[in-house]
Amino acid sequence: MLAESNGRVMTFAGRETLDLTDHGSIEGLIAAVAPSAVINAAAYTAVDRAESEADAAYFLNRDAPAAMARACAARGLPFVHFSTDYVFDGALGRPYTETDPVGPTSVYGSSKLAGEQAVSAAGGLAATLRTSWVYSRHGANFVKTMLRLAADRDELSIVADQLGRPTWARDCAEAALLTADALAATPSLSGVYHLSGAGDATWADLASAVFDISAARGGVSARVKRITTADYPTPAKRPANSCLDCGKIEAVLPWRCRPWRDSLAACMTEMEL
Repeated sequence: MLAESNGRVMTFAGRETLDLTDHGSIEGLIAAVAPSAVINAAAYTAVDRAESEADAAYFLNRDAPAAMARACAARGLPFVHFSTDYVFDGALGRPYTETDPVGPTSVYGSSKLAGEQAVSAAGGLAATLRTSWVYSRHGANFVKTMLRLAADRDELSIVADQLGRPTWARDCAEAALLTADALAATPSLSGVYHLSGAGDATWADLASAVFDISAARGGVSARVKRITTADYPTPAKRPANSCLDCGKIEAVLPWRCRPWRDSLAACMTEMEL
Protein backbone atom coordinates (compact mmCIF):
# COMPACT_ATOMS: atom_id res chain seq x y z
CA MET A 1 0.00 0.00 0.00
CA LEU A 2 1.27 3.47 -0.89
CA ALA A 3 0.77 6.59 1.23
CA GLU A 4 2.20 10.09 1.36
CA SER A 5 2.98 12.16 4.43
CA ASN A 6 4.90 15.43 4.65
CA GLY A 7 6.25 14.97 1.16
CA ARG A 8 7.30 11.36 1.74
CA VAL A 9 5.97 8.53 -0.38
CA MET A 10 5.81 5.42 1.77
CA THR A 11 5.17 1.80 0.90
CA PHE A 12 3.51 -0.30 3.61
CA ALA A 13 3.95 -4.06 3.35
CA GLY A 14 1.38 -6.09 5.26
CA ARG A 15 0.74 -9.81 5.41
CA GLU A 16 -0.95 -9.72 2.03
CA THR A 17 2.21 -8.26 0.46
CA LEU A 18 5.14 -9.76 2.33
CA ASP A 19 5.78 -13.22 3.77
CA LEU A 20 8.22 -12.66 6.63
CA THR A 21 8.96 -16.37 6.81
CA ASP A 22 10.41 -16.17 3.28
CA HIS A 23 13.71 -14.32 3.29
CA GLY A 24 13.72 -14.30 -0.50
CA SER A 25 10.43 -12.42 -0.39
CA ILE A 26 11.98 -9.81 1.90
CA GLU A 27 14.97 -9.33 -0.39
CA GLY A 28 12.74 -9.25 -3.46
CA LEU A 29 10.38 -6.60 -2.09
CA ILE A 30 13.21 -4.29 -1.04
CA ALA A 31 14.80 -4.69 -4.46
CA ALA A 32 11.50 -4.02 -6.25
CA VAL A 33 10.47 -0.98 -4.21
CA ALA A 34 13.99 0.51 -4.12
CA PRO A 35 13.24 2.61 -1.01
CA SER A 36 15.43 5.31 0.51
CA ALA A 37 15.09 3.61 3.92
CA VAL A 38 13.37 0.64 5.57
CA ILE A 39 11.52 0.69 8.90
CA ASN A 40 10.60 -2.64 10.47
CA ALA A 41 7.62 -2.53 12.82
CA ALA A 42 6.72 -6.21 12.40
CA ALA A 43 7.18 -8.61 15.29
CA TYR A 44 5.86 -11.63 17.13
CA THR A 45 4.34 -9.85 20.13
CA ALA A 46 2.20 -12.52 21.83
CA VAL A 47 4.34 -12.50 24.96
CA ASP A 48 2.72 -15.45 26.74
CA ARG A 49 2.13 -17.56 23.65
CA ALA A 50 5.80 -17.21 22.74
CA GLU A 51 6.66 -19.43 25.71
CA SER A 52 5.18 -22.35 23.77
CA GLU A 53 5.94 -21.05 20.25
CA ALA A 54 9.61 -20.18 20.56
CA ASP A 55 10.47 -21.14 16.98
CA ALA A 56 7.83 -18.79 15.57
CA ALA A 57 8.95 -15.98 17.90
CA TYR A 58 12.59 -16.32 16.88
CA PHE A 59 11.73 -16.55 13.19
CA LEU A 60 9.84 -13.26 13.23
CA ASN A 61 11.85 -11.43 15.89
CA ARG A 62 15.36 -12.53 14.92
CA ASP A 63 15.52 -14.07 11.47
CA ALA A 64 13.18 -11.70 9.58
CA PRO A 65 14.85 -8.48 10.79
CA ALA A 66 18.24 -10.03 10.13
CA ALA A 67 17.23 -10.61 6.50
CA MET A 68 15.97 -7.03 6.22
CA ALA A 69 19.14 -5.64 7.77
CA ARG A 70 21.36 -7.63 5.40
CA ALA A 71 19.37 -6.48 2.37
CA CYS A 72 19.61 -2.85 3.52
CA ALA A 73 23.32 -3.10 4.31
CA ALA A 74 24.00 -4.46 0.83
CA ARG A 75 22.29 -1.39 -0.67
CA GLY A 76 23.53 1.24 1.78
CA LEU A 77 19.99 1.90 3.02
CA PRO A 78 19.15 3.17 6.52
CA PHE A 79 17.34 0.45 8.48
CA VAL A 80 15.28 1.24 11.57
CA HIS A 81 14.18 -1.69 13.71
CA PHE A 82 11.89 -1.75 16.75
CA SER A 83 12.74 -3.76 19.84
CA THR A 84 11.39 -3.90 23.39
CA ASP A 85 11.90 -3.03 27.03
CA TYR A 86 11.52 -6.76 27.74
CA VAL A 87 15.20 -7.29 26.89
CA PHE A 88 15.83 -6.24 30.53
CA ASP A 89 15.19 -8.33 33.64
CA GLY A 90 13.47 -5.50 35.51
CA ALA A 91 15.66 -5.64 38.62
CA LEU A 92 17.22 -2.19 38.22
CA GLY A 93 15.98 0.54 40.52
CA ARG A 94 16.07 3.30 37.89
CA PRO A 95 15.21 3.74 34.20
CA TYR A 96 17.36 1.64 31.89
CA THR A 97 19.93 3.21 29.58
CA GLU A 98 21.21 1.65 26.38
CA THR A 99 24.45 0.58 28.10
CA ASP A 100 22.80 -1.29 30.98
CA PRO A 101 23.21 -5.09 30.94
CA VAL A 102 20.40 -6.97 29.22
CA GLY A 103 18.80 -10.06 30.69
CA PRO A 104 15.45 -11.05 29.24
CA THR A 105 13.24 -13.28 31.37
CA SER A 106 10.92 -14.54 28.62
CA VAL A 107 11.11 -16.16 25.19
CA TYR A 108 9.65 -12.97 23.72
CA GLY A 109 12.34 -10.81 25.29
CA SER A 110 15.09 -13.26 24.33
CA SER A 111 13.91 -13.42 20.72
CA LYS A 112 13.81 -9.63 20.48
CA LEU A 113 17.32 -9.36 21.92
CA ALA A 114 18.49 -11.91 19.37
CA GLY A 115 16.94 -9.68 16.70
CA GLU A 116 18.85 -6.66 17.96
CA GLN A 117 22.08 -8.63 17.82
CA ALA A 118 21.35 -9.92 14.32
CA VAL A 119 20.63 -6.40 13.05
CA SER A 120 23.89 -5.15 14.53
CA ALA A 121 25.83 -8.06 13.04
CA ALA A 122 24.52 -7.25 9.56
CA GLY A 123 26.38 -3.93 9.63
CA GLY A 124 25.28 -1.00 7.53
CA LEU A 125 23.23 1.99 8.61
CA ALA A 126 21.03 0.47 11.30
CA ALA A 127 19.31 1.78 14.41
CA THR A 128 17.32 -0.29 16.88
CA LEU A 129 14.63 1.59 18.81
CA ARG A 130 13.65 -0.13 22.03
CA THR A 131 10.16 0.93 23.03
CA SER A 132 7.60 -0.05 25.65
CA TRP A 133 3.92 -0.57 26.37
CA VAL A 134 2.84 0.49 22.88
CA TYR A 135 -0.79 1.36 22.18
CA SER A 136 -2.71 2.68 19.17
CA ARG A 137 -6.19 2.98 17.74
CA HIS A 138 -5.18 0.10 15.46
CA GLY A 139 -4.70 -3.57 16.29
CA ALA A 140 -4.83 -5.24 19.69
CA ASN A 141 -3.32 -3.41 22.65
CA PHE A 142 -3.87 -2.66 26.34
CA VAL A 143 -5.80 0.58 25.86
CA LYS A 144 -8.31 -0.96 23.47
CA THR A 145 -8.62 -4.03 25.69
CA MET A 146 -9.48 -1.86 28.71
CA LEU A 147 -12.18 -0.03 26.78
CA ARG A 148 -13.62 -3.29 25.47
CA LEU A 149 -13.73 -4.92 28.91
CA ALA A 150 -15.20 -1.83 30.56
CA ALA A 151 -18.21 -2.10 28.27
CA ASP A 152 -19.25 -5.24 30.16
CA ARG A 153 -17.71 -4.92 33.63
CA ASP A 154 -17.92 -2.44 36.48
CA GLU A 155 -14.55 -3.38 37.97
CA LEU A 156 -11.28 -4.68 36.50
CA SER A 157 -8.32 -6.16 38.36
CA ILE A 158 -5.12 -4.65 36.97
CA VAL A 159 -1.49 -5.29 37.94
CA ALA A 160 -0.02 -2.41 39.94
CA ASP A 161 3.53 -3.55 40.69
CA GLN A 162 5.04 -3.53 37.18
CA LEU A 163 6.52 -0.18 36.21
CA GLY A 164 7.00 1.06 32.64
CA ARG A 165 6.47 3.95 30.25
CA PRO A 166 3.40 3.83 27.96
CA THR A 167 4.11 4.81 24.35
CA TRP A 168 1.80 5.89 21.53
CA ALA A 169 2.52 4.18 18.22
CA ARG A 170 2.22 7.52 16.38
CA ASP A 171 5.11 8.88 18.45
CA CYS A 172 7.12 5.78 17.51
CA ALA A 173 6.40 6.33 13.82
CA GLU A 174 7.45 9.98 13.89
CA ALA A 175 10.67 9.16 15.74
CA ALA A 176 11.44 6.31 13.34
CA LEU A 177 11.23 8.65 10.34
CA LEU A 178 13.55 11.13 12.04
CA THR A 179 15.93 8.28 12.84
CA ALA A 180 16.03 7.13 9.22
CA ASP A 181 16.87 10.68 8.11
CA ALA A 182 19.57 10.96 10.77
CA LEU A 183 21.18 7.68 9.72
CA ALA A 184 21.32 8.81 6.09
CA ALA A 185 23.01 12.07 7.08
CA THR A 186 25.24 10.71 9.85
CA PRO A 187 26.09 7.00 9.56
CA SER A 188 27.89 7.06 12.92
CA LEU A 189 24.48 7.33 14.63
CA SER A 190 23.90 3.62 14.01
CA GLY A 191 23.20 1.79 17.26
CA VAL A 192 20.58 1.18 19.93
CA TYR A 193 18.23 3.87 21.28
CA HIS A 194 15.42 4.00 23.81
CA LEU A 195 12.10 5.54 22.80
CA SER A 196 9.03 5.79 25.03
CA GLY A 197 6.51 8.13 26.48
CA ALA A 198 7.76 10.36 29.29
CA GLY A 199 6.83 9.47 32.84
CA ASP A 200 6.51 6.22 34.77
CA ALA A 201 3.28 4.25 35.20
CA THR A 202 1.96 0.91 36.30
CA TRP A 203 -0.59 -1.00 34.25
CA ALA A 204 -3.18 0.06 36.83
CA ASP A 205 -2.16 3.70 36.38
CA LEU A 206 -2.57 3.38 32.63
CA ALA A 207 -5.98 1.73 32.96
CA SER A 208 -7.16 4.43 35.37
CA ALA A 209 -6.03 7.15 32.97
CA VAL A 210 -7.87 5.47 30.10
CA PHE A 211 -11.09 5.35 32.12
CA ASP A 212 -10.71 8.92 33.38
CA ILE A 213 -10.39 10.24 29.83
CA SER A 214 -13.18 8.02 28.53
CA ALA A 215 -15.58 8.97 31.33
CA ALA A 216 -14.87 12.68 30.87
CA ARG A 217 -15.85 12.31 27.23
CA GLY A 218 -19.00 10.33 27.93
CA GLY A 219 -17.51 6.91 27.21
CA VAL A 220 -17.22 3.66 29.13
CA SER A 221 -15.44 3.42 32.46
CA ALA A 222 -14.71 0.93 35.22
CA ARG A 223 -13.24 0.85 38.70
CA VAL A 224 -9.64 -0.34 38.84
CA LYS A 225 -8.77 -2.90 41.51
CA ARG A 226 -5.00 -2.82 41.99
CA ILE A 227 -3.45 -6.27 42.26
CA THR A 228 0.06 -7.73 42.32
CA THR A 229 1.85 -9.73 39.66
CA ALA A 230 1.52 -12.75 41.95
CA ASP A 231 -2.26 -12.31 41.85
CA TYR A 232 -2.25 -12.63 38.06
CA PRO A 233 0.23 -15.37 37.06
CA THR A 234 1.16 -15.62 33.37
CA PRO A 235 3.28 -18.07 31.36
CA ALA A 236 5.89 -15.37 30.64
CA LYS A 237 7.64 -13.47 33.41
CA ARG A 238 7.41 -9.68 33.02
CA PRO A 239 10.08 -7.26 34.27
CA ALA A 240 9.06 -5.43 37.45
CA ASN A 241 10.69 -2.27 36.12
CA SER A 242 11.11 -1.66 32.40
CA CYS A 243 11.23 2.14 32.33
CA LEU A 244 13.47 3.38 29.52
CA ASP A 245 15.79 6.38 29.76
CA CYS A 246 15.42 8.27 26.47
CA GLY A 247 18.22 10.79 26.96
CA LYS A 248 20.35 9.35 24.15
CA ILE A 249 17.77 9.71 21.37
CA GLU A 250 16.75 13.16 22.61
CA ALA A 251 20.40 14.22 22.39
CA VAL A 252 20.82 13.29 18.71
CA LEU A 253 17.37 13.93 17.20
CA PRO A 254 15.07 16.95 17.10
CA TRP A 255 12.76 14.89 19.26
CA ARG A 256 11.36 15.04 22.80
CA CYS A 257 9.37 12.24 24.35
CA ARG A 258 5.88 13.47 25.21
CA PRO A 259 4.32 12.88 28.63
CA TRP A 260 2.45 9.62 28.26
CA ARG A 261 -0.82 11.07 29.55
CA ASP A 262 -0.74 13.71 26.80
CA SER A 263 -0.12 11.10 24.12
CA LEU A 264 -2.86 8.87 25.54
CA ALA A 265 -5.38 11.71 25.37
CA ALA A 266 -4.36 12.43 21.77
CA CYS A 267 -4.67 8.77 20.84
CA MET A 268 -8.13 8.52 22.36
CA THR A 269 -9.16 11.63 20.45
CA GLU A 270 -7.99 9.86 17.30
CA MET A 271 -10.14 6.89 18.41
CA GLU A 272 -13.06 9.36 18.54
CA LEU A 273 -13.36 9.02 22.32
